[in-house]
Amino acid sequence: MTRTWTIIGVADVARSFRWYRALLGQLPGDPAHDYFGQLCDDDGTVLLCLHKWGSHDHPTLRSADLAEPGNGLLLFLRVDDFDRVLSNARTLVDQLAEEPRLNPATGTLEFALRDLDGYYVMVSALT
Repeated sequence: MTRTWTIIGVADVARSFRWYRALLGQLPGDPAHDYFGQLCDDDGTVLLCLHKWGSHDHPTLRSADLAEPGNGLLLFLRVDDFDRVLSNARTLVDQLAEEPRLNPATGTLEFALRDLDGYYVMVSALT
């Protein structure tokens, strides 16, 4: 099996790590490094990687000033407890980017919000 690891540049890995864990309803925790963290599902599957802007010399992660975070990227998360994640999201942001709605193309409920670094995050019900 092949898996994709989505890595996004963030200003503060620990802060973003805690934010995503709170959104997804995971237990509190901290990343392994101040420059890199992996959010994983209970079975160890990597859900999202957070990389500090400017750490190491990755061409697309050098600086947030070189590109608008999220331009050309949609973080699309499928969750099995949509109502719980929606409730979590409402505690993390003042206003959702998109209120919950039924997507006619997929037949699933979804909503959107912006994370701490401005990335657009779409959350969709798994079922």
